[in-house]
Amino acid sequence: MLDRARTSHPERRYLDLMERVWREGSPRRDRTGVGTRAVFGERLAFDLSDGTIPLLTTKRVSWKTIVRELLWFLGGETNIRPLLQDGVTIWTDWPLARYRRETGEAVTQAAFEARIVADEAFAQAWGDLGPVYGAQWRHWPRYEPAGEGLFRRTPEGIDQISRLVHDIRTNPSSRRLLFTGWNVAELDGMALPPCHMTYQYFVADGRLSGLLHQRSCDVGLGVPYNLVTAALLLRMLAQQCDLEPGEFVWFGGDVHLYENHGELVATQLAREPRPWPTLAFARRPASILDYRFEDFVVEGYDPHPAIPAPIAV
Repeated sequence: MLDRARTSHPERRYLDLMERVWREGSPRRDRTGVGTRAVFGERLAFDLSDGTIPLLTTKRVSWKTIVRELLWFLGGETNIRPLLQDGVTIWTDWPLARYRRETGEAVTQAAFEARIVADEAFAQAWGDLGPVYGAQWRHWPRYEPAGEGLFRRTPEGIDQISRLVHDIRTNPSSRRLLFTGWNVAELDGMALPPCHMTYQYFVADGRLSGLLHQRSCDVGLGVPYNLVTAALLLRMLAQQCDLEPGEFVWFGGDVHLYENHGELVATQLAREPRPWPTLAFARRPASILDYRFEDFVVEGYDPHPAIPAPIAV
């Protein structure tokens, strides 16, 4: 039987979900060919008002990678070159697979990444992921009449993030405090359609709460990153809008574990959660778009070791 401390730890909500998906999930064939076990329509909620963030302790999760990826999103970037320059390789699999498929060259991941970093022209040709998160968050396409029933795309697009900050500040009771990456017209051009697709916010009693609707939820590898990304963004928005952090709510659509993640599941479920770390900011940047990596101060993170597991592409 679980002891009381472990049962009450907020990480137990994630671990309970992992265990139930593995034991009760429906076997499903998926686009990767690996196969999953999946359930539908799940909810997790975490109180961020005490300064903690949902950074798992039952395995080490690279919060530094998460911060750099989030800043890459907010910068409107879609090419992996800036990530690789910061040592972040989590998006390499998709352009690497395309390069191998289209050229027939059996290049190693390390060699491919090195060439992306060293050769800007090569990066432009092979490192772009299409109109993924950064493009939709910061440059949602805008069109204007071009005569005779035609329309042309304007160069600037719609900056959903800046608009969101403005709306939270000026109309905090609005039911339209949200942004999304799910642009139906551009899905086919994306290396991977957005999994964490729609974020919504709610202001009450001086606190900012946030909700993430995630359509596809890789519980073993992706969700631990997605929870922290959403929590960091909520904290950034709260700071920029002179609000305190409130509750973070996560909704999962297709919530799954890959069939080749059995060892990860067994190892992680056998571990005891440790206290969650806290997040502070070293400064208050001028805008939501001006944060730097050094602004994020994570304290008290003492996780169990990382658990290797294959990624399905």
